[in-house]
Order: sequence, then C-alpha cells, then structure tokens
Amino acid sequence: MDLFYFLFIIINLFSILTSIRGEAVKLMSANFDSQVFNHELVFLNFYADWCKFSQILAPVFNEAADRIMKEVQEPRKILFGMVDCDTETNIAARFHITKYPTLKLLRNGKVMKREYRGQRSVDAITEYIRDLLKDPIIEIKEQKDFDNIHESKRTVLGYLSSKAFPRYEVFRKVAMDLRDDCEFFVITGDLAKSGPNNEEKIVFKPARSKLNENDEIYPGSLLSYEELSVWVTDRCIPLVREITFENAEELTEEGLPFLILFHNPEDRESVKVFTREVSTHLMGDKSSVNFLTADGQKFSHPLHHLGKSQKDLPLIAIDSFRHMYLFPDFNDLYVSGKLKQFVEDLYSGKLHREFHYGPETTTKSQSDAPSPNVQFVKFIGCSEDKLVRVCYLENYTRNVSLKQNLPTNPPESTFRKLAPSRNRYTILRDEL
Repeated sequence: MDLFYFLFIIINLFSILTSIRGEAVKLMSANFDSQVFNHELVFLNFYADWCKFSQILAPVFNEAADRIMKEVQEPRKILFGMVDCDTETNIAARFHITKYPTLKLLRNGKVMKREYRGQRSVDAITEYIRDLLKDPIIEIKEQKDFDNIHESKRTVLGYLSSKAFPRYEVFRKVAMDLRDDCEFFVITGDLAKSGPNNEEKIVFKPARSKLNENDEIYPGSLLSYEELSVWVTDRCIPLVREITFENAEELTEEGLPFLILFHNPEDRESVKVFTREVSTHLMGDKSSVNFLTADGQKFSHPLHHLGKSQKDLPLIAIDSFRHMYLFPDFNDLYVSGKLKQFVEDLYSGKLHREFHYGPETTTKSQSDAPSPNVQFVKFIGCSEDKLVRVCYLENYTRNVSLKQNLPTNPPESTFRKLAPSRNRYTILRDEL
C-alpha cells in the first residue's frame, strides 16, 4: 500500500473518531478538503499556539463542539475544525487569515459572508450554531399561509410535491446558503399544483411586487444544486445593495472599495438611476467594487468628511478604504460611461494623482510651458513570512499639469472605521 495513502487513511480515521467523541477536529492539508466537503456546515477556528486569545478560546470551542455533537445525530451535518496557522500555512493563506483566532463558517463547501464575532462563550457559540442548523424554509400547507409571504422581502417559492424527494433537499441546501438574503417557502401536496403550469417549479418573487407579478421561474434542473444556487444567488443578492450600520462590518470585511450613492431616504429616483447605470455599465466590475446606496441622513459623517451636507444630496463617492473621492457632479450620471470612467480612474491611480496635482492634460498650456516632471510611486507587490511582510515600490516620472495651490490629501476613508474590531484578536500583520 502506498505510504501516502496509508497516512491519509490514518488521518481521516483519527478525525472521524475525534468527531464522534465530540471534540473539534484538527485539520491539516491532508484531510482538510475531504472533511470540509463532506459536511454541510463547518465551523473553523484558525489559531496560533503562541496567541493568548487562541489559548483562551480553545477549551470553549472544544466544549461547544462536544455539546453540539451530542445534540446533532445526523452524520455529516456539522463539523468543528481547528487549523494551526503556524504549521498549516497554505490553509491560512487560502482563507486570508491575518488575525488570531479567526472563526469562519463554511456552508456546503463555500465560505459564508459573515465570520462569527459573537460572544466567545460556550452558550453563545452553541446557540449560534443551533440557529444555523435550523431549516430556513417555511412550509405552506393551506391557502391562508400565503399571508406569511412579505411583499417587502425577496422571496423564493418552491412548488414541490413532497419534502421527501431529492428535489427538496437541493432546494433546502440553497436556502441554507442564502437564508440571510431571501425568505424561502415550500408549497407541497395538492396546493403545489396551484403553481405555474401545475408543475414542480422554483419561483423567485422580487421585493415589493404582487405575488403574481414580475415573478421569475427557474429554468434549470431541480436536481442540480450548482445551477439552482447560481440562479437564486443572482436574484437574492442584488448588484446594488444598501449599506446600514448593521451590515457595514460585513461589507467592509469583503475588502472591496465602495462606490456609494448617498441619497435622501424618500428619494427613490436617484437610486433607480444609479442602479440602472451600474447594471448597464459596471456589471463586469462587481468582483472588484461593492455598489452601495446609503441613507444620507443616517450616514451624515461621511458627507461631512467630504465637505458636504444633506442639502447636497444626492451625491456619489468612492471609498477606497484609504481615501474618499467625490464624483464631480451627480448629473454626470446621466452621461453614458461617466460612472464607469470614475471607477476606472480609481484603479489607474488617476483619482489620487488628480486630487494632488489637478487634471492631467495632453494639450499645451497657453504659455506653451512644458509640464513639470512629477515623481510617482508604483506598487509592485509584497512577499511575506510568518511575521514579516515586505512590500516593493518603484519610482517613476510622469509629466502632468500642476495646480497652483499646494498638494493636499484626499479625505481619509470613514467606512474603514466600521471594519471589525481588533480588540479580541492577536494581529499577525497590518490589515486594511
């Protein structure tokens, strides 16, 4: 027998015995994927032995694992995993771990958007996991139960003949993934025949629409988790989201710059125009920018930071997590391509350069004076060891037209301050 294969069997056998005993399973490169992808919900503790916060959490995490494993008898339902980031550096890098201990959750092999940041006690952790294990689908058994469907929320309806069939299990897995973004209902039995075309269907109902208006019917296979997951995700998580004080931490954790429309709460027209422009011209940038709307009354501090007030609404800005940049004129939103160029100017560095030195010109000035040479710094990349991160910069010269006034700095990021607190972590290295 191949030695590597033998060791693989031993490691997995040890993991299974440990999970039966109820303790958290120690995960390594050899068993990580097999364990993670064989469990519906995985709760991971990324730790370092030398970190005092990791040492404090370890017995709490193990006791919570023991308590949950005694309650959950269904195999492959839940796994508590421990990853030593000093020895398993590849796994730590894969999950971008920069602070200890970090608690992440995976559902059906995919990282959940929210890390666990609740109270680090056995009771709090077990209650949180119990809630995540609950079936998020509400069953509709009678016509009157349709009253439970809220028109103000995005909703997914499953017209399925029975919960005993595999189609329901696929639907349930998708609902578990997106329980925070949509409400899920299943209509079974004879009532399921009231669905579109009297067939088994998955139907998406947009927020604030009547039950039979603007609905979309899922066109794919009811037995394909991957197909259904992609289709429902595209509808439950809109391209343009609203930022609130409740979800700001989650959004900052994604690490993407914010393109934000600040508007008066009663102003829906600017939201509609902004959303249309983003959907038309910026769909390809959704993996590199978070498109957001914000109540300009609640988020008055960022406006003040930009030198604006509520009387200047609506306005658009980019928060790069270093600086904030103001879209020159909201009316330019009606000019096709202007918002797209604004985003591209962020990534090219033009927004930062122009804030310092004024508009870059390609024509001669009236005096035909040559443009001065200005030194810029170009970011090359970083290399890092466990505790040291070294970054490389390259100087280069560019001809620009300078303003007469002295260079200034763009306003600093304000949403950066809503990022997760560091008070319960040992920080490995500086983060955004």
